Amino acid sequence: MATPSPSPVHPVPRRSAAPSPPAPPRGYPTAALDLLAKARAGLAEAVRLTRPNERYATAHLAALRTAAAVLAARGRPEPAGARRRPRIRSAWEVLPEIAPELTEWSALFASGADRRARAEAGIRDAATVRDADDLVRAVEMFLRLVERMLALQAPAPTLPQPRPEHPRPADADAG
Repeated sequence: MATPSPSPVHPVPRRSAAPSPPAPPRGYPTAALDLLAKARAGLAEAVRLTRPNERYATAHLAALRTAAAVLAARGRPEPAGARRRPRIRSAWEVLPEIAPELTEWSALFASGADRRARAEAGIRDAATVRDADDLVRAVEMFLRLVERMLALQAPAPTLPQPRPEHPRPADADAG
């Protein structure tokens, strides 16, 4: 009996043991999907960076892009008949109005906006290693939450309604 030769197929290692979030449904605004992809890439970059200021600023930008994706997916345009131009508001101010379930996240990231500005300006010790690490972890959770939230909010499919010409007898269940 001949022994079988080794298989030419090699196992492919998996990238991650964590399940990927469900894909957003078709019909979602392209801008929202693009922003989520950029946020994911920005977060991956923040993880690779070694300087705390750069990590902090890059992670905060990923959070901002994530918030912008929610606004793109759920946002409502301003009323057209306004006489005065409304003041410019940050995404962190608008997000709780559009997605009240993200109010606490909005407050967390809004509180870090000044530190991000200092970090981007190159001010020494604007962010510590711990600040950057904490923010990277928070952004990772926020991004996953938003990806799941948007994926679960697919438009409900229209289910077929029972036809009136074939009513279901009331005593069919009693049998």
